[in-house]
Amino acid sequence: MPGRMLRVIAVSAALAVVIGTGVAWGKIRSFESGINHISPIALGEGGEDGAIDVLLVGMDSRTDAHGNPLSAEELATLRAGDDEATNTDTIILIRIPNNGQSATAISIPRDSYVDAPGVAKMKINGVYGSVHAEKMIELVEEDGEDPAQAQPQATEAGREALIKTVANLTGVTVDHYAEIGLLGFALITDALGGVNVCLKEPVYEPLSGADFPAGWQKLNGPQALSFVRQRHDLPRGDLDRVTRQQSVMASLAHDVISGETLSSPATLNRLEEAVQRSVVLSDGWNVMEFAEQLQKLAAGNVAFATIPVLQENGWSDDGMQSVVRVDPDAVKSWVDGLLHDQDEGKTEELAYTPDKTTAEVVNATDINGLAAAVSAVLTGKGFTPGPTGNHEGDPVASSQVRAAKGDDLGAQAVSRDLGGLPVVEDPTVPSGAVRVVLAGDYTGPGSGLDGSDPTPVSTDALAVGATETAPPPSPILTAGSDDPACVN
Repeated sequence: MPGRMLRVIAVSAALAVVIGTGVAWGKIRSFESGINHISPIALGEGGEDGAIDVLLVGMDSRTDAHGNPLSAEELATLRAGDDEATNTDTIILIRIPNNGQSATAISIPRDSYVDAPGVAKMKINGVYGSVHAEKMIELVEEDGEDPAQAQPQATEAGREALIKTVANLTGVTVDHYAEIGLLGFALITDALGGVNVCLKEPVYEPLSGADFPAGWQKLNGPQALSFVRQRHDLPRGDLDRVTRQQSVMASLAHDVISGETLSSPATLNRLEEAVQRSVVLSDGWNVMEFAEQLQKLAAGNVAFATIPVLQENGWSDDGMQSVVRVDPDAVKSWVDGLLHDQDEGKTEELAYTPDKTTAEVVNATDINGLAAAVSAVLTGKGFTPGPTGNHEGDPVASSQVRAAKGDDLGAQAVSRDLGGLPVVEDPTVPSGAVRVVLAGDYTGPGSGLDGSDPTPVSTDALAVGATETAPPPSPILTAGSDDPACVN
């Protein structure tokens, strides 16, 4: 469940806010004292740069963090059923650099087909459960141990295998581990006062309990759990499910980091109770040092991304399972590049997508239809279409892209896509929009003079007949906005 990022955002950021608001150190210690701590031997001790890498794992569990079964009422509220499971349905790697100025949460789709060191090639969400089951058989059936005594050892073996698998896939050594079950996600969301989300379209999917209108809305804990657990009837399948998880985490992170959520003792008490009942943490965290690092974070510098995927509906090597296929080398390279860019403070650039910019196009030439043709090119590139028409005002000698600021990301992107047009500051252009002015010198896309077909080809048409093409990259979300991004 997305609640793992809540471990960074709930306990850690909560602790940062606790410190910042002058609450006694005893309150911080009480947060940690009731949490179930573990000591996985596969964990590292931080890289040379001092960065902290945390593996956050959401368990499809019907118990709390201390192994106590959930009540029938809790199971019913969570729509969880009573079948015990050991699948790790959410796997997120979080990096907080030594400078504490950014945080990056990298999601790994649950069905990613990966090499599990010393085990086999399988879906990553099955690594924990597979090793857990094998260890139980070894200890109980072969060595004659009592199942109750064998259970903790099997659980530890499952965690170790998952930690090694994530490190092997991403090239990042995991320093700390956090785990949460179904109940924990709902409890923490409720403790924080609910979560704001936004849907592009209304949804009704009874298996998960997802029944929501389109647009912005606030969800309570059980509703949020349905929102992030829906797997069916999503345009991009599990990739959309991951994006939903990230949108929830980004919204909660924004509220917590901004300090809006944790200013009251009552909220802190609810959060403390929720975390202690639902979160498992590895030993060895310096809570004060970690909290101090988190105090430097700005919500706009917290990014949520998904590893690149080759096929969302691929098949296992034996052809028996539908899986998400990934290229391990490409994943390592992508993770390395993303973390480097985040360390350089490039969150805004990484999260930019063309649909965030409305592109107005005006024609300052005598060529009929030029503005419409160029607008169609930009729409095909993903920009939000704005009005088209003839240029009014002072004559222009050369084509240009106008924006409120010269460094506007949308203006820079439009400039690149139209052949490198100069960007000109114009305070009359609204924020989030650009105005393309086409003069007689324009020979770029849509003009019919750049050697390409002047009629834009739709991306849907290009995709016809393609069976092995990789899906488009998942969006990178940030925690910097009061309004959550709308998702499928």
